[in-house]
Amino acid sequence: MILITRRVATAGLLATGAFARPQDAPRRAVSIGACLDVMLLDLADRDQIVAVTHFARDSDVSTIAARARDLPFTHETVEEVMALKPDLVLASKRTALQTRTTLKAFGVRVVEFPVSESVAASLDQVRQVAALLGHAARGEALVGRIERAVAKAEPKPGERPLKALVYQSNGLVAGKGTLVGEMLERCGFENVAGRYGLKKWGNVSLEQLLADPPEVLLAGEAWAGAPTWADRTIRHPALQSLEPRTFRASFHQRLLYCGGPVLIDTAAALRKARREAQAWAARRP
Repeated sequence: MILITRRVATAGLLATGAFARPQDAPRRAVSIGACLDVMLLDLADRDQIVAVTHFARDSDVSTIAARARDLPFTHETVEEVMALKPDLVLASKRTALQTRTTLKAFGVRVVEFPVSESVAASLDQVRQVAALLGHAARGEALVGRIERAVAKAEPKPGERPLKALVYQSNGLVAGKGTLVGEMLERCGFENVAGRYGLKKWGNVSLEQLLADPPEVLLAGEAWAGAPTWADRTIRHPALQSLEPRTFRASFHQRLLYCGGPVLIDTAAALRKARREAQAWAARRP
């Protein structure tokens, strides 16, 4: 009886359109932005996704590499995208301007998105992408998941924020006014990028870091393939000399730029780093 009841209820919901995709929703959606790949995969029906970017399969830069292995991809060229006959292209404003302009000139519907610089802006993008795909309710559900993940990572009232620095390949640092900078503060850290003279994004030399180390170094990881010249900074043996004063935690570069569903992973990584740093500090003499 329970099974029959559930079937009848589901049929009723489908009849009223509660689960149905709107008829005017796009049927052939393409992403030409690495951060938009993640949102497309989480918000669209699988049969709506025609292609993502080639970055989606790269575990060094993408949080969805395993899930995207069977998805078609492009290198974001006009020729590749046009051949797919999309009725919606989600484009990052970091994608080549010529590609976006040419696609529009051919009559392709291109919706452009800037890089989110705050959690609120990122949640707005989730809602916008969900609405474009015809899945507004799915977007609200994802927003709720992100908000719960961030809230779970927030420190307890009165807990002292730990002075931290995000430090990636080539000494790349995220300062205030960036999405990851806000996430640091929301998750119990004080972003000390400013004391190295940085505002938003910039580079901190190894010498600067050794002369004035933070409490917590949220360090990137070397690329999975052959080590790059830029990796020499985060691989440098001199960083080991910071260990008596600084706790080094892992913060992967794939968490550095994207919002949306990636914030769930970012919040979890920062929560883990803060807990480990607190345990390390408690053990120090």
